[in-house]
This record gives sequence, structure tokens and C-alpha cells, in this order.
Amino acid sequence: METQSKTVCLQTEKKQQLIDLTSLLNETIRASGVRDGMAGVYSQHTTAALFVGECQAALVDDVLDFLTRLVDDGLDYKHNCPELSDCERKNATSHLRSMLLNHSVMVPIMDGKPVLGQFQSILLAELDGPRERSVHVQVVGDRARIPSFASRSADWDDGADDLRGSSDAKRVRYLR
Repeated sequence: METQSKTVCLQTEKKQQLIDLTSLLNETIRASGVRDGMAGVYSQHTTAALFVGECQAALVDDVLDFLTRLVDDGLDYKHNCPELSDCERKNATSHLRSMLLNHSVMVPIMDGKPVLGQFQSILLAELDGPRERSVHVQVVGDRARIPSFASRSADWDDGADDLRGSSDAKRVRYLR
């Protein structure tokens, strides 16, 4: 098993924006040579978060609008008060919005590629820009192709076992 890490710095352009990091992840995995394993992406900031979502222009706008509605810019926050906080950025809303999301994303690697759904992307949510941001990527896994349990269909039991004994339950297959 091999572990490789790198930190990438990027400059954001707006107060709030979503940045697609999927191509960065693809390139990092490709350059690592890891065929099967896991990739972790970590935001090293309290006002920039990560999540898996669809990177479609209208949805990106909706996500940013949604976060703005959840954490109202017009309220008085103690973090923004000079008598109570030493933060000059007055960015309480950025911290609170970031807390609603994640600071890391784990993605399986299979055949040298991240396992993502058709519309899934790794997105960085800039919530207090514009600024320089650091994202840490760590890839852990094997360089050589090792057969996974999913590729050995002979090991699957095709018996239809019900969950919890309910006849309406979804069917599952168990490894022998």
C-alpha cells in the first residue's frame, strides 16, 4: 500500500463561490499511479468547505442562495463585534455557513479513477473570499491491480434473502 500527499493552493475570485475540484482530483490520482484505494480531499480553512454535488450553473447559484438564506447576513453576530472578537474580517456568516458543510471528502479509487456518480463533482465552497486557499489531497492505495470483491461474481450468493423477514423488503445478496 502506498500513500502520497500534496497541497494545492488556489486563488478564489468572489466572496462566495463554488469551485469544481474534480479535475484536480482526477489528475492527482492519475499522477500517483494508485489503481485501487481511497482519496481524501481536505480544506485547511474554517471558511471554505468541501462537498460532493452537481456542478451545474443554475444549481450552483441555488446552493449559494440557499446558504445565504440559512445564515442571514443581516443579523448581529458576536464574532463580528470588535468588543467581543479580534476578527477584523467580520465573517461570522462565513464560519456558520461552513459549519453546515464538510471540510473533507473521501472518494474510493477503482481502476485508477475516482468512483463518482454521473453528475457528482468534488466542490470547494468559498464562503469568505476572495482569498488564497489550500486544499490537501492524500491518495492511499495499491499501484498494482488487485481483484476486488465486486469483480469476483462467483463469490456472490444469488439467493434472495429478505431484510428483517419482510416480504416487501429490498432484496440483497450476501458474500458467501
